[in-house]
Amino acid sequence: MGYLFIFGTIFFTVFGQLVLKWQIDQYGSLPELWFDKLVFILQLLLNPWILSGFLSAFVASLFWMAAMTKFDISYAYPFMSLSFVLVFLLSVIMFGEPITMKNVIGISCVVLGIIIMR
Repeated sequence: MGYLFIFGTIFFTVFGQLVLKWQIDQYGSLPELWFDKLVFILQLLLNPWILSGFLSAFVASLFWMAAMTKFDISYAYPFMSLSFVLVFLLSVIMFGEPITMKNVIGISCVVLGIIIMR
């Protein structure tokens, strides 16, 4: 059951990040003028998808608290690195982000680090 809490944390963290990116891309770049920036941010904060991203972060925190009742943080925390891997892979699929050699080496180091720590 403890691993379910860790993977729930990862799932909701990744979901929140991808939803935020998806919706912010729909709105475009941050405007230059200060007032326009404020309006831009307020529009984002009223977007139901953006709110679901924030809610997802909160739910991830609840899962993380539950995971902390089952594992030492030094054991559980390295699993959080999987969120980097999943966000990278899903951003390539969903947003067409480029795959570079630096990305591949970096993600490989993260995965290798998780394997070494376990």
